[in-house]
Amino acid sequence: MSGPALHLAVEIDGDGAHPAAWRRAAHSPDHLLTPRRVAQVAAIAENAGFTLITLDDGVLPPGASPDAVGRIGAVERAAFIAASTSTIGIAPVVPVTYAEPFHVSGQLASLDHISAGRAGWVVTEEERPEAARAWGRQLIADAAARARESRDGVEVARALWDSWEDDAVIRSVATSRYLDRERLHYIDFTGEAYAVKGPAIVPRPPQGQLVVLGRPDRVPAAHLDVALVEGRELAEVATAAAAAGTPRVFAEVDVALDTPQATAAERVADLERHASWRGRRWLRHVGSADQLVSLLAELSRHVDGVRLHPLVLDEDLPVLSRLVLPALSERRLVARPLPGTSLRSTLGLERPANRFAAAAVAAQEDAR
Repeated sequence: MSGPALHLAVEIDGDGAHPAAWRRAAHSPDHLLTPRRVAQVAAIAENAGFTLITLDDGVLPPGASPDAVGRIGAVERAAFIAASTSTIGIAPVVPVTYAEPFHVSGQLASLDHISAGRAGWVVTEEERPEAARAWGRQLIADAAARARESRDGVEVARALWDSWEDDAVIRSVATSRYLDRERLHYIDFTGEAYAVKGPAIVPRPPQGQLVVLGRPDRVPAAHLDVALVEGRELAEVATAAAAAGTPRVFAEVDVALDTPQATAAERVADLERHASWRGRRWLRHVGSADQLVSLLAELSRHVDGVRLHPLVLDEDLPVLSRLVLPALSERRLVARPLPGTSLRSTLGLERPANRFAAAAVAAQEDAR
């Protein structure tokens, strides 16, 4: 017996999850960073019925010579995709280990406005020492300190998204007032490493709060909407999902699929001649589309969604689109986003009340 319908996300950074994926890409290497390439991949994912695309990022370039070493910023790519899509959610990876959370919150709020409420945020960490040098910051080498930066960064971003009440923009021609200043608020955050006063410079996002995804061992569950859980075996994923403590849970899964030209194992072996796939941190499926459908059916008993990391986008995404998602749809195992719905609505998450407006209402009731 299968579980509830799954939300499927797909990571579309670069040419795929393998560092040498570009060697099997259907396009020439100089097309990787073009707008047309980004739009094409996003369109395939949206038309297939994926709930969400994610875009990996970091201050350091991915890979090392001779493999692809360039990328455009995830937020910039997400903004471009937002303008060329209509239903799929878009969640860039934005680490806040060294980045200023005030600016990150503004970028992400802007993305939510551009996408009409389809934006999310994947919170990660900058772990490599070179990242600190690239930012011109003091190295944060301790894992606990990096987790603190992620925790504080998300807390600040969420507070800033609430620093404008929903009706703060009044646009009154009669009174020549654009804003109701009483509905803008200082957040007055003070942490161990920095302080942020606020308010934001971007109005409250359409969703109120963007959907925040991350690892619950690095960001407190109370700050996350979606936990990204890892596990090399199904039982490990089930245990991690049960302990996540977040409204929604997604499992991470690497995917290499059989294609008409080669088996999944042959394709992996071909790429392994040039570089090694990263150490296996989570589930990895190497095989047929039917076998992947069975795995996803099993996962649906334990998690709300799955984020897939295709070996090579140009080879695996068409198989996912042509064989996997239709098979899941036939078994009513995949949830598809609907036009005009926010990412929060698609995931079954309520639009949260503004904390400052709620506090004002509570104060008024107490005064009666």
